[in-house]
Amino acid sequence: MDQSMKPGTPIALCTLLLISLLLIYLLSEKNPSGSITAKPSLANLSCFVCLQHKTPMYRDELEAALEGASMANKTVIITIVNRAYTEGDKPMLDIFLDGFWLGEDTRQLTNHLLVVAVDQMAFERCRFLRLHCYKLKTDCEDFVGEKVYMSEDFIKMMWLRTRFLGDVLRRGYNFVFTDTDVLWLGNPFPRLTLNETIDLQISVDRFDGNQWSQTNPINTGFYMIKSNNKTIALFDEWYGQRINSTGKKEQDVLFELMQKGAFNRLRLRVRFLDTNYFSGFCQDSRDFNVVSTVHANCCRSIKAKVTDLMTVIHDWKRFKDPSGNKTMEDRWSIHVACQNSWI
Repeated sequence: MDQSMKPGTPIALCTLLLISLLLIYLLSEKNPSGSITAKPSLANLSCFVCLQHKTPMYRDELEAALEGASMANKTVIITIVNRAYTEGDKPMLDIFLDGFWLGEDTRQLTNHLLVVAVDQMAFERCRFLRLHCYKLKTDCEDFVGEKVYMSEDFIKMMWLRTRFLGDVLRRGYNFVFTDTDVLWLGNPFPRLTLNETIDLQISVDRFDGNQWSQTNPINTGFYMIKSNNKTIALFDEWYGQRINSTGKKEQDVLFELMQKGAFNRLRLRVRFLDTNYFSGFCQDSRDFNVVSTVHANCCRSIKAKVTDLMTVIHDWKRFKDPSGNKTMEDRWSIHVACQNSWI
């Protein structure tokens, strides 16, 4: 039997009560004085009965998706994709998932990964891969094709992302946001501070050596954030700046807010992540043994990212091969395709 139809569940109980009220209503007769007994509004009675149950009668699609992917502490891993990231001989989404498969202690993390699709094809690809999926409403904007770095559509998609992630915070969920061009080669959670004292932990393009220094050039392609009044206020202020920030991507606007003292004014405690552990093409990790993520930042096109991320995977397999020769001279290959993408 369908669980929703078992006696005792809120829906079944509410239905039975409504039927009973309807019968009483239809079978009621005149009272001994000959006047008609006043009958209560059936609609009001039904509302009263149903509202007595604390269990919600429904959940929206986003709440269901977040709950399905959530860890016990209401933390979700979120990435956002469009069709351009799900098509081709080796789609970016597939490479992203390869990282979880090949990484150390990362496979189980896909149970808590929510893939947010901005178009139907990307959503169908996500469902085919049996992941946690959510189709984001985009106000009729076309986000299907590749959005070249700093193009008008690229900037629009970044602000759409910011608005959506702010909504996730308002629903009480913490999250790790990760771009799909980030390879998870090691479980990052042991290197993230999991206590409640840190509001935001964010990656940087180049690490200046101080994890608390607000001079670090932030990168919004990977960060962990707690849901609280301070972070919700940050996202509200951040998204509100879009109208006066023509030609700027959301990352630049957040950096400007930080430089103007917004983090301090909101009493946010922010930690900037060392590129030795949270690496990227702008500044490679110095140590294969400790790296958790590798981000294809400082790169302009999807094609270049795919090429160089495949090389990263090759480097990783070579380093982890038990029969291979490991030396202190092991280094990541040069990111040639990404360097050439700017030419």
